Amino acid sequence: MSNTVVKHSELREALKRCPESAIEAAVAFQETKDPALVPPIVLGILERFVEPDVRPVIREGDDSTRLMDDLGIDSLLMVEIVILVEETLHISIENEELRNIRTLGDLKLYLDAKTRGLPPPESKNVLNFEQIAATLPQQPPFLFLQEARINGEYAEGSYHISGDEAFLEGHFKGNPVFPASLMIEALGQLAVLFLLKSGSVAQDGPEVDPASVYFVGGDGIRCHRVCRPHDTLQMKVRLKKVHEPLAQFEGSIFSNGSRVARAEEISLTFAVRAAGEEAGLRLR
Repeated sequence: MSNTVVKHSELREALKRCPESAIEAAVAFQETKDPALVPPIVLGILERFVEPDVRPVIREGDDSTRLMDDLGIDSLLMVEIVILVEETLHISIENEELRNIRTLGDLKLYLDAKTRGLPPPESKNVLNFEQIAATLPQQPPFLFLQEARINGEYAEGSYHISGDEAFLEGHFKGNPVFPASLMIEALGQLAVLFLLKSGSVAQDGPEVDPASVYFVGGDGIRCHRVCRPHDTLQMKVRLKKVHEPLAQFEGSIFSNGSRVARAEEISLTFAVRAAGEEAGLRLR
């Protein structure tokens, strides 16, 4: 039996619970090292480890799909996935390099770079609290975004409920519950951040005026469970359509892997800056 046949046999054994398409891609990659084969291999490995009910989500191949919230991949499961990916692609993955990998798109870009021998892509679209506060008209203590990420037509953000929020003293007495209305406010703030930072509204043209963005309305809003101190809200909004002066989004919130709230439509009104207008932030 030739060495190549042995290697292929060993690879098939390692990937035996992966889809056949992923196994075939892995066998071909072993011979060609073609980076174009990496996505089907990675998606197939993910399918092996996730629950059956979320496998169709992987097959759709949406780059905005979140590894933790949409696929249920926690840190321990990620370790198992990384080990098999390293073995299959013959690469070494450092834990530090995984910090900014949150979506399928992130994972594809990262592994494409690794297999080509290139440096891992930088996460230029991740905004910390200071950057968010410098952008949004909303300010503490009425700012419910601590980290955010702009990705194509999507934005993702998070807010950790510390329990020190003053309004929790009265909502409710002896039973602190984060108000559902503020969850929707947080989604709205994430949508505002998208308008101000994505460039999808007026790319290479005038910028959206931060002082002009206001909430117009919401539709299909549902809250599925309460959130309490020490829960972290994981939020996502997607731009549905935009035509000045109106932008419409859909949004959802997860926490600890389960859905917290959903808004089928969040509508914002906005205006772009006049030519030559200063870009200084005006708080309303």
